[in-house]
Amino acid sequence: MGMVVIPDVKITSLKQIYHPQGNVFHGIKKSDPGFIDFGEAYFSTINFNQIKSWKKHLKMTLNLIVPVGSIKFILFDDRSSSSSCGKFMEVVLSPQAYRRLTIPPNIWLAFQGLGKETNLLLNIADIEHDPEEIKRLELLEIPYKW
Repeated sequence: MGMVVIPDVKITSLKQIYHPQGNVFHGIKKSDPGFIDFGEAYFSTINFNQIKSWKKHLKMTLNLIVPVGSIKFILFDDRSSSSSCGKFMEVVLSPQAYRRLTIPPNIWLAFQGLGKETNLLLNIADIEHDPEEIKRLELLEIPYKW
């Protein structure tokens, strides 16, 4: 189970514009790769060294951005038709590594707060939240060494 780039997952560099009165952090435009549609946008935080356990969306495409703090995302591909089936992908997002992580449906995701202060995540999703399209597993059910 090695670390790879999972097909259909996109990492897009984002622009930061520095200004003495306050900075601008780009997120997503409808012309960007990874934009499919707009369903909802929400913010979530995760505390230092805490891990939010595995979940897999069956329909939703996630566009994840971390404008404050630092978060490590672990993706696991269990799609039998995928060239990366059984593999993990690790991505760290922060203002210093300012990128957007686009995750298509059917990829498992867990993440850990790395920053000692606030770790803020923005998800710009293509559909509205629907608990019926999410599968969840306990952390130990997918064997990743945290």
